Amino acid sequence: MKIGFIGLGIMGRPMAAHLADGGHELFVHDLRAAPQDLLDKGAKDFRSGREVAEQADVVITMVPDTPHVEAALFGPGGVAEGLKPGKLVIDMSSIAPLETKKFAARINELGCDYLDAPVSGGEVGAKAASLTIMVGGPEEAFGRAKPLFELMGKNITLVGGNGDGQTTKVANQIIVALTIEAVAEALLFASKAGADPAKVRQALMGGFASSRILEIHGERMIARNFNPGFRVELHQKDLNLALSGARALGLSLPNTATCQELFNSCAAHGGSAWDHSGMLRALEIASNFEVGQKAE
Repeated sequence: MKIGFIGLGIMGRPMAAHLADGGHELFVHDLRAAPQDLLDKGAKDFRSGREVAEQADVVITMVPDTPHVEAALFGPGGVAEGLKPGKLVIDMSSIAPLETKKFAARINELGCDYLDAPVSGGEVGAKAASLTIMVGGPEEAFGRAKPLFELMGKNITLVGGNGDGQTTKVANQIIVALTIEAVAEALLFASKAGADPAKVRQALMGGFASSRILEIHGERMIARNFNPGFRVELHQKDLNLALSGARALGLSLPNTATCQELFNSCAAHGGSAWDHSGMLRALEIASNFEVGQKAE
């Protein structure tokens, strides 16, 4: 296929590379020049989303937040200006479900299909082509896009109509945040109690408390590696979607709110760009103790 890809950041760059490796013709756009490794794979770099959309049959966006998607699609020189009936737009960013439905309607008015297909798995999953992909939109469009999704991910589900993919991603981010918080508390408790947190994690990996968060982010916490795979500020954005949605729906999400406050504490201490496993640091600051520190 002729594929346009807009947004070549931590996630978008390896995702686009997998599509090129799959033999597809790739047209890319980002605020910065395309990375050389993509150009070496045959990708063509364009100056605007409009130019990408003119060349491609399928256009994928992978940008940070709702306003960025709106600008990429409908701003001056945006994707919408280059679309013709029959093309497919896929947004793989994590954004507001309500706005997603509006974006889909505007793209549909141009005679094109729209899928919201946010992902989970972080930088590790993007590089390994093992992302979980949660899709909202028409079944026919999903069938057309599925071979592309299979080059980027493993667990690919059509959840429902437009917006349902984004709703699923918000639910995913609630679970991820609460699990990071649980793992951080557990390792902090074990460490302050005098146990070796690495051995505690190893023991827990064989039991009912085992999880991908304990496996990957638990190791990050012990190694104190908070270089971003998924930044705190992006998880703050996702939890804001959860909490504003809960308010509109009349729901109480008390532990989601607590996790957001812990991320806010990270940001207040200069950690907006930390990996979200850095939530541990907020708990450590509150406890005046670090995982791995010798308890007195």
